[in-house]
Amino acid sequence: MKLRRLLTMTAASLLLSLSTAAMAAETIKVGVLHSLSGTMAISETTLKDTVLMMIEEQNKKGGLLGKKLEAVVVDPASNWPLFAEKTRELLSKEKVDVIFGCWTSVSRKSVLPVIEELNGLLFYPVQYEGEESSKNVFYTGAAPNQQAIPAVDYLMNEIGVERWVLAGTDYVYPRTTNKILEAYLKAKGVSDSDIMINYTPFGHSDWQGIVSDVKKFGSTGKQTAVVSTINGDANIPFYKELGNQGISAEDIPVVAFSVGEEELSGLDTKPLVGHLAAWNYFQSVESDENTAFIKQWKAFIKDDKRVTNDPMEATFIGFNMWAKAVEKAGTTDVDSVESAIIGITSPNLTGGTAVMNKNHHLSKPVLIGEIQNDGQFEVVWETDGVVPGDAWSDFLPGSMDIVADWVPPIKCGNFNAKTAKCSGQNF
Repeated sequence: MKLRRLLTMTAASLLLSLSTAAMAAETIKVGVLHSLSGTMAISETTLKDTVLMMIEEQNKKGGLLGKKLEAVVVDPASNWPLFAEKTRELLSKEKVDVIFGCWTSVSRKSVLPVIEELNGLLFYPVQYEGEESSKNVFYTGAAPNQQAIPAVDYLMNEIGVERWVLAGTDYVYPRTTNKILEAYLKAKGVSDSDIMINYTPFGHSDWQGIVSDVKKFGSTGKQTAVVSTINGDANIPFYKELGNQGISAEDIPVVAFSVGEEELSGLDTKPLVGHLAAWNYFQSVESDENTAFIKQWKAFIKDDKRVTNDPMEATFIGFNMWAKAVEKAGTTDVDSVESAIIGITSPNLTGGTAVMNKNHHLSKPVLIGEIQNDGQFEVVWETDGVVPGDAWSDFLPGSMDIVADWVPPIKCGNFNAKTAKCSGQNF
């Protein structure tokens, strides 16, 4: 009797486990890893909502592989070590099939060892510094050659800028981007004395002294510009202080790489009219795809005042490419999806087509926009077509010989073209 009871209980437990596993298998889990609190919430909360909108839309189409998509949302709270912990939770506990997340490069760098260790899949939707290509990450935002370098060329060639302020938040993205820009400027003949570099911590609010220094630096008679890699809510007091000290775009134009429509929605933009931003997308661009996207966003978020921005487009493109790759592979298996996604295309919201290249970066157009009174951008310059993203900079000595190519026979994130050797992740 005891043996029969034990066998019955064991069988019941096994059936429960199998039933639970079967229920879990009925959905495809999508991890959403964006800060909903802390200094980066101003930018990242919108991307969480964008992923939820894309999941809802995909489910209306019947989901993927006959299964509904299920969002698993976590809040890493602008805490970089917490990003790694939440990633491990999503992959090990929640068993998500893909993760859409991160904004800052320091959060991505925190996540990277975990995503590679557990063989997860991350779609990263924000401009970044390059110098990286992982088998487990798809970079749908801009690399430096798709944002920073074209922005400097525009300032130099169209506005005649001769003195340069490289102002950034103190972490890996601004420091590496400015290292690339400094090398590029010097290759163009700019002297050390005409380059000013400044870094401030996340959430920095006291800009009076720094803006005063910028004003003084730009008072020598040479046209001066600020190239801004300031991130998060520190942008609000920075731009306010520019206005307080009477620095207009005619005097010292600022071109920003982390300020879009979302950040401007919290500002009085009148003193900022004429300042610039470099992105691959602006809400103001007229295209059928963009009109449909804006309509979909406003209907989903139920607020006609909410704006769209570049990282939202990068999320849109990445999500659509992942969905196509899953359908093509017939599975959500990471290795299968990683192979299937190379060469897959998706419409850009600005018109034209994005393609996922062998280095896990997209081909995208580059746009320079000028801030308007209404918080939108007027496009003042754009590339003729799309620009393929470079994983490794052509302007840094340690990188110019490195390529990323995740297609056999190379299948390597940092392949040295001179030595024909892979010195990084290769599996």
